[in-house]
Amino acid sequence: MTVEAFAPAKINLSLHVTGRRADGYHLLDSLVMFADFGDRLQLKAGPELSLSVSGPFSEGVPCDVRNLVWQAAAGAGWTGRMSLEKHLPHGAGIGGGSSDAAALLSALAGQGAAIPGGLPLQLGADVPVCMAAQASRMGGIGEQVSAVTLPRLHAVLVNPRVTVPTPQVFKALSVRENAPMPSDLPSFATAGDFALWAAQQRNDLEAPAIACQPVIADVLGVLAAQPGGLLTRMSGSGATCFAIFGSNAGAVAAARAIATARPGWWVKPATLS
Repeated sequence: MTVEAFAPAKINLSLHVTGRRADGYHLLDSLVMFADFGDRLQLKAGPELSLSVSGPFSEGVPCDVRNLVWQAAAGAGWTGRMSLEKHLPHGAGIGGGSSDAAALLSALAGQGAAIPGGLPLQLGADVPVCMAAQASRMGGIGEQVSAVTLPRLHAVLVNPRVTVPTPQVFKALSVRENAPMPSDLPSFATAGDFALWAAQQRNDLEAPAIACQPVIADVLGVLAAQPGGLLTRMSGSGATCFAIFGSNAGAVAAARAIATARPGWWVKPATLS
């Protein structure tokens, strides 16, 4: 029997870096939602572990133990054939590899497999929240995940097709002890209400990511110039940026305009939930 799994894009609507532990891990406070598109995974149990990768962003993706999907399967003690269809750019701040690993672990758990409790965090800070795959607040070094209620959001995601290594961005971060988000989130009736509140929050990795890849500032400017935009920000450690719109039609129109003006960029309208 073949098991299919969906690995959605992860979007950090805010990302506050609040400190760094003695072991070097950074403490985070972040709001996360997930898009209605992403990678796809097929699993078929067998005697040996194997991985094939296809799709528009398959180039350069390893098919061995370097891949988080392989590491997740091995950590869970599962063997078989894995087929990964890559639709998300990698190294893009939208959790592609982490979401892939989380989708595999969730699929195995759905088939009755016992997943070692510490495995998700061992695979990466984003894997626990990607296993939740719903609007969440993540804290600590990624191990604290709690569901939150946010309005469904219409967005445009844009990546200028550059990779920003996360360690490089954290190394460029000048201040590592920043204020967290308010402890209690207000209720949001509309996307506009949320955008007004979220505009007071931050992505503390945005400035160091721009220092590493200045084109990110160009992406943010192009997004901010689109009619009807409510909020513009970078996701994760970059280089993917997003803009929130009040309607799906507004997001689709902005995506079409940006894709026409910047044909070399990756542009995708999305619904976040």
